[in-house]
Amino acid sequence: MNKKSVKENQLSRRGFLPILGGSLLLPFLGMGSPVDKSTKTLGEEAYETLLKPDGTTVKVKVSTVKKSRIIEKDISNKSFLKWLGKKQ
Repeated sequence: MNKKSVKENQLSRRGFLPILGGSLLLPFLGMGSPVDKSTKTLGEEAYETLLKPDGTTVKVKVSTVKKSRIIEKDISNKSFLKWLGKKQ
């Protein structure tokens, strides 16, 4: 009888596999919240990634974009480049 009680207390493969399978499912439960990559908060300032005409990206503060004002509406690309001082 002493041998039966020893076998009942041991953890067998059949008892170990459900524990192992359950632990592998833990990352899929979604413990964290999703992060929006278009606007990131670095410190207390939020930045937005914008695309420049030459194809490169630049990070600009969201507060700067909100404070910007429209100087002139519906201008052509040529006049805009001339206004910027760039070659056509």
